[in-house]
Amino acid sequence: MHQWLEWARGPGFRFSLALMLLGILRLVALNILGLLAVTRAARDKKVPMKTVVRDTAQWLFPFNRVGNRQLFFTVTSVLFHVCVIVVPLFLGAHILLWERGFGFGWVAMDQGWADTMTLIAIATAVVLLSRRLFTRQARSLNRVQDYLLPILIAAPLVSGYLAMHPAINPFRYDPTMLVHVLSGNLVLIAIPFSKLSHAVLFPVSQLVSEMGWHLGPNSGTAVAMALSKDGEPI
Repeated sequence: MHQWLEWARGPGFRFSLALMLLGILRLVALNILGLLAVTRAARDKKVPMKTVVRDTAQWLFPFNRVGNRQLFFTVTSVLFHVCVIVVPLFLGAHILLWERGFGFGWVAMDQGWADTMTLIAIATAVVLLSRRLFTRQARSLNRVQDYLLPILIAAPLVSGYLAMHPAINPFRYDPTMLVHVLSGNLVLIAIPFSKLSHAVLFPVSQLVSEMGWHLGPNSGTAVAMALSKDGEPI
């Protein structure tokens, strides 16, 4: 068991990290190519950075875009995203491993805050998964990965919390840590191949989307023909 754990922490982690970085670089390159293409086709070449920043902020914290019925799930989603990004990046144990492997690190968050945010992330993952399972409207829009991703993300959170709190952990330390490291590696691998990539690419994709609406001459006719609506009144 210990050998498997060392492999997961060493070569397994480095492979997962490299695959994630290469996958993200590929997606960034594709987004840049898309941005160049829509910029060339756009009638207005001016990049609306204020609009992009404003829209990005509104979508990151979309409290003004939802009604009272959806506010609870919006707050839950924002808390979930914040916690699952902040805790892995600023957990002291993770930073220590990074320093040992790569020779540099950064300031760690307080362990009490890390525990609290981990529990919030777990609880919000359960709420979001329950909504996707038991809400008819959500079920009609979700795909298989929308159900699997919260479970995958929760796995390293739950196992990591148990490993850090042996008094409440019903399992031995090594198997718990093996689940934690392997599931964390799977999250890294899944980032460039799933919706998790939006955590990195959202500002770029927002810019591509904004420039895509700076239509060139006769674009309206082309859109109408593509929709088989050519010649119909608007």
